[in-house]
Amino acid sequence: MENKSHAFWAGLFTIVLLAAIAAAAFLFNVDRTVRIPYDLLARTNVTGLYTDAAVRYRGLDVGKVSSIKFDRTHPGQIVIRILVDQHAPITRSTFGTLGFQGVTGLAFVQLEDTGKDPSPLPSSMKNVAEIPMRPGLLDQLQERGDVLMRQLQKVVNDADNMLSDDTRKQLMATAASLQHAADGVTTLTQQIGPVAGKLPGTVDQLNHTLASTNQLITTLNRPDGPFETNLNKVGTAAEQAGVALTSMEETLQDLSARVGYDTLPRVNGLADDVRSAARAVDRAADTFSNSPRSVLFGAPAAAPGPGEPGFTWPAARAPQ
Repeated sequence: MENKSHAFWAGLFTIVLLAAIAAAAFLFNVDRTVRIPYDLLARTNVTGLYTDAAVRYRGLDVGKVSSIKFDRTHPGQIVIRILVDQHAPITRSTFGTLGFQGVTGLAFVQLEDTGKDPSPLPSSMKNVAEIPMRPGLLDQLQERGDVLMRQLQKVVNDADNMLSDDTRKQLMATAASLQHAADGVTTLTQQIGPVAGKLPGTVDQLNHTLASTNQLITTLNRPDGPFETNLNKVGTAAEQAGVALTSMEETLQDLSARVGYDTLPRVNGLADDVRSAARAVDRAADTFSNSPRSVLFGAPAAAPGPGEPGFTWPAARAPQ
């Protein structure tokens, strides 16, 4: 009887202990956080994303993925239902991307915000708000993979062309030209050595020449120097020439006055006499032409005029 009683109490204690452990586990593991549903609309691949995957807002856990399904109203679009903590700052400019955890390939939802519209985005179970899903890094690489492959192929082709036989020959020729130029520079350096040794003497001669030139300039600038003396002589000669020109000008003026007041009146009188003589000759020629006998008998008397003795009126002509 005692053994049965001991076994009963032992079994009851075990059952109560297991119930207490289960209740404690339930109480400690139950999630009392109030979460708000949102729908992520994705048109990209969601490889690695699964239900109950983490939802992070700039690296902080704010929720989990509730479901993943196709959108029947928009073919090709995937609707990801997420449950987000009500205190998470979800705004109208929030968007989602797909992130990956290390090298495991497991994905999670990463929420970001552009900050263009800071107003809160309301959502509820009856009216679930929608958040756009943007391509992640791997999706962008996949979209640009074709372009990157073409560019990589072009780089490979260019490298192949650079390593072609013609290019190598050109590089060898360029190296030979550079070596020849270096040899020329070495030879020029050797030739310049003696010239450089003569530079101190040349500089001394140049200094001596400059000193002589400076002395010559100083001598020329002296008031009693040869340059000033010659200039004074030239000035004196110029003054004498000016006096001679003045005398010559006065002589010419005197000669011009004499010609104007003495010679010209005589020439004018002579011209008047010549004109009178010419008129007399013209009259004599006219008389001889009209009456040649006047040379022998003299000029005939002039016919009397009206009022003079012997004047008669000419007879009137009969009308025809």
